Amino acid sequence: MTQDADRKGAAAYPRAVLDLFDAYVHGAIDRRGFVTQCAVHVGSAAAATTMLAALSPDFARGQVIKPDDRRIAISHVDIASPAGNGTVRAYVVRPAAKKAAKLPVVIVAHENRGLNPHIEDIARRLAVDGYMAVAPDALTTIGGYPGDEDKARTAFATLDRAKIGEDFVAAATYARTMAGSNGKIGAVGFCFGGWIANLLATRLPDLRAAVPFYGSPPTLADVPKIKAQLLIHYGGNDARTNAAWPDYEAALKQAGTRYRAYIYDGAEHGFNNDTTPRFDKAAADLAWARTLALFRQTIG
Repeated sequence: MTQDADRKGAAAYPRAVLDLFDAYVHGAIDRRGFVTQCAVHVGSAAAATTMLAALSPDFARGQVIKPDDRRIAISHVDIASPAGNGTVRAYVVRPAAKKAAKLPVVIVAHENRGLNPHIEDIARRLAVDGYMAVAPDALTTIGGYPGDEDKARTAFATLDRAKIGEDFVAAATYARTMAGSNGKIGAVGFCFGGWIANLLATRLPDLRAAVPFYGSPPTLADVPKIKAQLLIHYGGNDARTNAAWPDYEAALKQAGTRYRAYIYDGAEHGFNNDTTPRFDKAAADLAWARTLALFRQTIG
């Protein structure tokens, strides 16, 4: 993971502003609501608008593996999802040097803005580490990621959450036997995708590992169905998401589920996303090292 020294981290922003940005990102307030409320803390609407731009993703700056990197091969596949939105398109990346090999597959689940450039980059990073990464786009049904985060967030909010879940179940099921797969499947997801990783663990008995980053838990009554090993990452400052953890942990313990959970002190929601100031390099590096270690242990 990378972080430019000249880009301010989360500590440079007032707590109230970070909380407002979190509410904006998750649809609780719109752009106008953010600017109006943020202006109370930073002095003017102009300053609030500047702050929103600074907090928003800079995909080029955060990119780690470029799409034309010779170490990877990229393709796309359209996957039937009869219980979901009919079809879901996935971004597929694998190591270029292993074109003929059958590889373990990692399902990569995006945030609440569809398959944006950052999540594509995560998939490419996994391919460099030797995996075939399959990253579905929940926005397939409305034409795919639109190239703009605000438009993506608005479009995503119109979709049926249950059908999105079914799209990811369909993609993970497809990945078991797709060309180039050795049938060993893991999943990683971020924010909304963290919920997807938890959901997949309850739906797929042969899923070997699930790694939700700051995601909502699955339906707690379904926790006993989990067979995968779980690795759960939370940001210490993410009060909204962390509020659900005590009940989730109790359900995991009662079910005897194999899990490890880490709360990274001082880290924000989205701490692994290196395209925004909420990125925390120390927490992200440690969480990603732990993630890769679990995948090596469980899927190879």
